[in-house]
Amino acid sequence: MVTTKVRLCGVEMKNPVIPASGTFGYGYEFAALYDINILGSLSFKGTTLEPRFGNPTPRIAECPAGLLNAVGLQNPGVEQVIAEELPKLKSCFSGPVMANVSGFSVEDYRATVARLDAEEEIAWFEVNISCPNVHGGGMSFGTDPKAAAAVTAAVRAVTRKPVIMKLTPNVADIAEIAKACAGAGADGLSLINTLLGMRIDLRTGKPVLANKMGGFSGPAVFPVALRMVYQVYEAVDLPIVGMGGVSSAEDVIEMMLAGATAVEVGAANLRDPFAAKKIVELLPAAMEKYGITDLNKIIGGAH
Repeated sequence: MVTTKVRLCGVEMKNPVIPASGTFGYGYEFAALYDINILGSLSFKGTTLEPRFGNPTPRIAECPAGLLNAVGLQNPGVEQVIAEELPKLKSCFSGPVMANVSGFSVEDYRATVARLDAEEEIAWFEVNISCPNVHGGGMSFGTDPKAAAAVTAAVRAVTRKPVIMKLTPNVADIAEIAKACAGAGADGLSLINTLLGMRIDLRTGKPVLANKMGGFSGPAVFPVALRMVYQVYEAVDLPIVGMGGVSSAEDVIEMMLAGATAVEVGAANLRDPFAAKKIVELLPAAMEKYGITDLNKIIGGAH
């Protein structure tokens, strides 16, 4: 018998597997396919203060071992999320939920978190300072330590729930950003968001995406994500949610050895809507294969 339960910032999860924001909607869409209560948690679609239509199409492009997206944080805005999306999620998922929040100013982040704070099903805030697909927000905060710290402090001031800052890999030193967030009061760190990439259509000679560039995700980025989780684990004493190309139970174990307490599954959900379910179901057998009886004992084990 193996133990898959973990505690993320003091909140117990039945296993460390979390579908990543932007790849799992608001959860209830996947509940039509399987019982999503099998999951440790889920990070719902990135939510902003006001509704967003997102970027013009085309905004998805396939790549070998991954894909590019430039969706641009399309969402109905925080008020509709509270009024319509969260009640639907609550009807089909009884576990703790991660609220992914983004913004275009420090005040945007603060106001959105403050508005969501009273929702009982939300156990953590995953604050996205790393989206590469919007202009004037998202990643612009995550590439500057002072800006990252400012967002962290503003959000920390309006909620008692754990604040997990989602970091971008598009920086020279991710440990520097991690330390800035830790110093400003972050309870945890989530990494990595997508790498910035592009494709060009040989028939037209123009970029495939209307946004020209987009976030690159999928199995190809896993070694980069793993390296950054490893570096951040050594730089700060905070729980880490690892992600980036995770597509198997073995990947989950590898991420945890690098330092992750929980692991998000992103692009794999878009390729196979049952991906997260399969990973949860195969995790005990993978643990037994490598002689692991308790996942908590392997966190950071590669250091």
